[in-house]
Amino acid sequence: MNKRIGIDELQPGMLVEKLDRSWLDTPFFRHKMTITSRQQIAQLKSCGVRTLIVSLHADEIADTPEAESNIAADIARPAMEGTASVRSIVPFEEELHAARQVYQAAKTIVQNAMHDTRLGRAIDVESVRQVVSDMTDSVLRNSDALTSLSRLKRFDEYTFYHSVNTALLAMSLGRRLGFDRSALHLAGVGTLLHDIGKMKIPLEVLNKSGRFEAHEMEIMKQHVLRGVEVLNSTTGLGDSYIRPALEHHERVNGVGYPHRRAKQDISQFGLITAVVDVYDAMTSDRCYHKGKPAHEALQFLYRLSLEGHLDSTLVQRFIQVVGVYPVGSVVELSTGEIGVVKQINHHAPLAPLVFLVRSEGNTLLARPKELDLCGQIEQPHRNIAAILYPHQVGIDPTDYLDKKAA
Repeated sequence: MNKRIGIDELQPGMLVEKLDRSWLDTPFFRHKMTITSRQQIAQLKSCGVRTLIVSLHADEIADTPEAESNIAADIARPAMEGTASVRSIVPFEEELHAARQVYQAAKTIVQNAMHDTRLGRAIDVESVRQVVSDMTDSVLRNSDALTSLSRLKRFDEYTFYHSVNTALLAMSLGRRLGFDRSALHLAGVGTLLHDIGKMKIPLEVLNKSGRFEAHEMEIMKQHVLRGVEVLNSTTGLGDSYIRPALEHHERVNGVGYPHRRAKQDISQFGLITAVVDVYDAMTSDRCYHKGKPAHEALQFLYRLSLEGHLDSTLVQRFIQVVGVYPVGSVVELSTGEIGVVKQINHHAPLAPLVFLVRSEGNTLLARPKELDLCGQIEQPHRNIAAILYPHQVGIDPTDYLDKKAA
């Protein structure tokens, strides 16, 4: 049995069935949700919700962690109002070759910049600007090509790959937000150098193979202000370029560091860097943990946004950038076949293009087959039934993504 109530009557524990406005105007993905905190009520109120329909049998739907963070079904909607329509000038496959070249160039530039910083030398800012200019060109031609390379990571060179991935993800998100070329370039330079301060952290702390003790964590936190010092003293970059370094560990609810700034005091570049920094760190192998699959990292970002740590709008936009099933995800289809996501379809988030790598009988295919789940002709149509852990099924997505399909 359902009942319409006013927003002031809404209480934690109630199951919301329908709002008096579109869910797209709120920070929430779900079309039904159990209210778990007064903060959620305040968020609905701030979005202009005045009346809503609630179920009087909320206990019929368990508010489990899985339900709380299941973003797959709810993100499969048209892009939200205010999201820029991103049109690719160059096809994905055509741009991918150029994107790989600029990605590797950026990794080398970051490596050189960090090496110079470790030795107390000035950063070659002109090289940084040039490689970011090339990255900007790639993002403007086809933002998906460069974004797809964020899966490239090496444990022994985490800091370099992380810097490049953070930059390309931030630029792709900026493209989705409608940034012009100059704003994309600014975001790229700032995020490429956001972790430069780590070169001023003692190696025994930076490379520790285990979780930090409390005093070690305090030392590690110093990389933020040390990075700002480096950028201020050796680059001549303006304040806007330095914001990603200063603010990437700040949180919208004011619990971050180094200055515990709240959302209104954090720049948009800082808010963006915080989102992409968490995502890439979570999906990378570190000294003290194995990288999480992309879908788990997205669920974690989603929860952080609901809890008020990250900007909810930016997290929603970011999920649209990388897709519900990001490139490199290993998926099981409804037929039992196993595939690797090669490319996302923004107009059909639940139907990406995949490489079929194992048959329904779990036989490894000698020649992977490319299948666009959005453009199937054969019946019955396949769909994604589950996301798998690559190491558990013995599949390395890179083995397939860096080769041509049959």
